Amino acid sequence: MYSSKFRNLFCSVLFSWLCFGGLAMAAGGSRSGSRDLDQTPTWAVAAVCTVFILISIALEKSLHKVGTWLVQKHKTALLEALEKVKAELMILGFISLLLTFGQSYIVRICIPEKLADIMLPCPYKEAKKASDSEEEHRRKLLSYERRYLAADTASFKCSREGHEPLLSVNGLHQLHILIFFLAVIHVFYSAITMMLGRLKIRGWKAWEAETSTHNYEFANAASRFRFTHETSFVRAHTSFLTRIPIFFYIRCFFRQFYRSVNKTDYLTLRNGFITVHLAPGSKYNFQKFIKRSLEDDFKVVVGVSPILWASVVVYLLININGWRTTIWAALIPVVLILAVGTKLQAILAKMALEITERHAVVQGMPLVQGSDKYFWFGQPQLVLHVIHFALFQVFSGFSFSKN
Repeated sequence: MYSSKFRNLFCSVLFSWLCFGGLAMAAGGSRSGSRDLDQTPTWAVAAVCTVFILISIALEKSLHKVGTWLVQKHKTALLEALEKVKAELMILGFISLLLTFGQSYIVRICIPEKLADIMLPCPYKEAKKASDSEEEHRRKLLSYERRYLAADTASFKCSREGHEPLLSVNGLHQLHILIFFLAVIHVFYSAITMMLGRLKIRGWKAWEAETSTHNYEFANAASRFRFTHETSFVRAHTSFLTRIPIFFYIRCFFRQFYRSVNKTDYLTLRNGFITVHLAPGSKYNFQKFIKRSLEDDFKVVVGVSPILWASVVVYLLININGWRTTIWAALIPVVLILAVGTKLQAILAKMALEITERHAVVQGMPLVQGSDKYFWFGQPQLVLHVIHFALFQVFSGFSFSKN
């Protein structure tokens, strides 16, 4: 228990550092007449420390209460997701901490000007100096804009002629802000994803309740025989065009823009699941099972894997002027989401086609048989990872655009 509280408090302190680290960098490099800590009023130092501590404790208490509530509700998957969120905040806090304490060393790394002028995100604007007086005036103006580090760091220039710092003071400050936006937006989009998923599943509660009525049992009684092509599930997903591959995928592509899961799909998939895993006709709450599955999948979506971190680094590397990287970064997630939606609709359509191929007449509700063969490379988890990657790219692109 104490280790958990310590971890929560440590995570809160790091996250608070992440939030206010940029402010510290911005305020650190003041004019040459700025006061050191020993010349600062004690009430000012105490006030700043109090705010910092109160925010850290409030965040730690909030995370602890959320974790306690999840334990009481037996939400094991969501509790693991919360631990992942705290782990990611700790990683981002450490990155921010390293940037802050390593900034004086980073700006002293010098590279040739030729290397500094290639692969720029924006066109390089070289200021022309007309006279020494204009240069002096420009230097004074920039001194008010570049108050991000200590005075000795802010005024650092490479001693060797033709060399420039690897990262400028201003660049480090903007990178710090970028990390902050990544942390905040990642937490927000994780919560929004979970909220929208639960809202979607809540709409299926009425369908689940209908399975307990006499009308449902009578309509899907095992004594009733129907032609396969007359069942609602088959009629909804098949037509004379679905047997032609190109029209099959075109139909699946446009179908995803309408109601992705209708009542017929839900009841048919529920019947197939119960028939395979339980005794036929068993009373089982399939809607709650899907809700638990969503919580398990949320553990994957909320985390940031090394591949996703690598995608951020690749984006920063190829974000070169003229390459239109921002457009491609915004287009790729849309293409991936549309491909996933088309694939999921194609799975339902293939299930319906297999029913027509196996049976001309069905008894009761048509029986669908789920299989890994319907998914890409026989890996159902691949769909979840693609969705995770697409969502992360969308919100990462939003963070980059804000910076």
